[in-house]
Amino acid sequence: MTARTNDWPAVRPEVVAEVVAGLSARLQKRLDGAAAKLAERPVSRDGDQWRVEVDEETVLVLRAPGGTVADPVDVRCGCLLAPACVHRAAAVTLCPLAEAADPPEAPEPPAASESGAAPGAPETSEASAPAPATPAPATPAAAGLTAAELAAARHLHRAAATVLAAGVAGAGAVVQAELLRAAHRARLAGLHRPAAAAVAVVARVRAGRSGAPDHRLADLVAGLRELLGLTTALTAAGTATAAGTATVTGTAAVTGTETTTTTGPVAELRGTARQTYREEGGLRLYGLFAEPVLTATHAGAVSWAVDADGRLSTIAEVLPHEDAAAAAPQAVGAGNRTVRLGDTALSHREFSRAGLAVQGATRSAAGRLGAGAAVRAVRASGTAWAAEPAARLWSVPASVQVARALAAQDVPYESRPAGSDLLFLDVTLLGPAPSGPGGVPQLLARCRDGGPVLALRAAHEHPGLPFRANLALLATAPGLKLRVIGRLERVDRPELRLLALGTPPDASEPLALPADRAGRVNLGLERLQTADLPVPDTAPDTAPAPAPAPDSATDTAPVPGSAELPAPYGPPVHVLGRRVEQTVTTGRHALAPGGATAAADRGLLRAAGLATAAELLDGLRAAAADQRRDVFGRIVADDHEAFATAWLAAAWYTEELATALCAAAWAGEG
Repeated sequence: MTARTNDWPAVRPEVVAEVVAGLSARLQKRLDGAAAKLAERPVSRDGDQWRVEVDEETVLVLRAPGGTVADPVDVRCGCLLAPACVHRAAAVTLCPLAEAADPPEAPEPPAASESGAAPGAPETSEASAPAPATPAPATPAAAGLTAAELAAARHLHRAAATVLAAGVAGAGAVVQAELLRAAHRARLAGLHRPAAAAVAVVARVRAGRSGAPDHRLADLVAGLRELLGLTTALTAAGTATAAGTATVTGTAAVTGTETTTTTGPVAELRGTARQTYREEGGLRLYGLFAEPVLTATHAGAVSWAVDADGRLSTIAEVLPHEDAAAAAPQAVGAGNRTVRLGDTALSHREFSRAGLAVQGATRSAAGRLGAGAAVRAVRASGTAWAAEPAARLWSVPASVQVARALAAQDVPYESRPAGSDLLFLDVTLLGPAPSGPGGVPQLLARCRDGGPVLALRAAHEHPGLPFRANLALLATAPGLKLRVIGRLERVDRPELRLLALGTPPDASEPLALPADRAGRVNLGLERLQTADLPVPDTAPDTAPAPAPAPDSATDTAPVPGSAELPAPYGPPVHVLGRRVEQTVTTGRHALAPGGATAAADRGLLRAAGLATAAELLDGLRAAAADQRRDVFGRIVADDHEAFATAWLAAAWYTEELATALCAAAWAGEG
């Protein structure tokens, strides 16, 4: 039986690079147009084969065992130019990127422990991703950078700079394939962290070019900043190695014409191909909450637990999805799947309210629990959020939690402690009010003990997940006291992306939840009902000041909490930030010199005391315009090195300033 689908199979990044590289220069120029035409053709699937009728005489077949094209020979076309035809290259360009395969020289790890999947990361399930249970042996060149690594880092840096200079609008299939080719070379050289960053950048560029609903420009800016920062540090490692030093730059920050660096081990910049697990012995785990995981290629759920020492751990069930329309239901349904740990029969939803007693446990530095054959786990009693050890998570002041979350951003993702970006707060809902740029209505809440007013946002914007519906229902209950778990949104106003909620110990009106929910709700997996929310007896902690009634149809009436909002405008960081983002969107030419605009930006920044930002913006404009021309006035292509350096300086400055403003806002100093 042949099933019709609008989706394409996933494809390995190295397959895309090889197929596109096989095209002639003439066909490469036609690749983006060919991909657009091929995207309009119907796709049918029969088992592991996807078939596309290019025209009446030509059929394109993609063989994808397990839903992933793993070899260029698995892409076959019936046209006369095959295999060097534009149809094959267009097909792999349309396919979503899969997780890269392990390099052939990597040793096969023992199967005693298995890797979990991180929230938001496109990884396979724990059972299908074995990882060593003991620390991996040190690489031969752990103290420095080899010639092969240095060459791969430089290649990756040049490819990333080309993507930046082209922008989303100009980074077509050929530019993307070159970055994927550089990423594959970096992986073979052992530079796993920058290679993974490069693949993520390509995936986000594709999302931006296709107008995917999950595209966020801020994510693409962050990805390019990380990739260029890593390659800059690794390229500098060649000089550091030649000088006999054992550490190299970890993060480069450029101010004016001088570059300052922070040092870190080369191994941290390289990254690892697999998570490293260590023996933990016996663990007593108490479930906290569970959340869905939904990306362009994967869907599933992850459960969070706390042990007796207060450390957080995760257990994930994340698998590739083959149909974007069914991805959200797959993520929500994953909450009912059995937790893959020992012989337990608990689902993720059940484990979020129960506990586990584990023997032979293994855990990575990032808190992921291994599920190897030696692990034994049995069901145990859970704990309320108001009881130990969970209660201590809410005993830490909000400003301290925010400082911890911001500091963790400088740690590589695979080494970042589990839950470092989570905040555990007791809040009182104030109701919706205009907040942020443009005055978009957001649900406001006040932290306990006179803490800051913060905006509560959906953890994921996909309409197929319950987050947005639950948030809309909460907006109807001002005055309601809640104990919440959420992710810090790093902006210049306190914002939190809600993941789970319950009733705080001092609430006079608890949530009227069914008994099986144990007084808490996983907002991404379960839906709140109106009957679950009690009618509060008291008004919000701080009542809004009275305001005159609106005098026109375009005015809006005051809403609870609106009087507590901070001033509508802060430091004009956006002047530099929007230029950084504009470059990523439209490329180097977007910063063409404009005297009036440049002078206005410079004056606004200097008037606010941001002299360094003004210098960085002037340097970015100058680097964008500094291009040689031939005798006919045509621009001579360069490696964009100076421009990438200037952009990276501005991007890092914007990042550090945003971090400082976020910390100040939560500390009440904004």
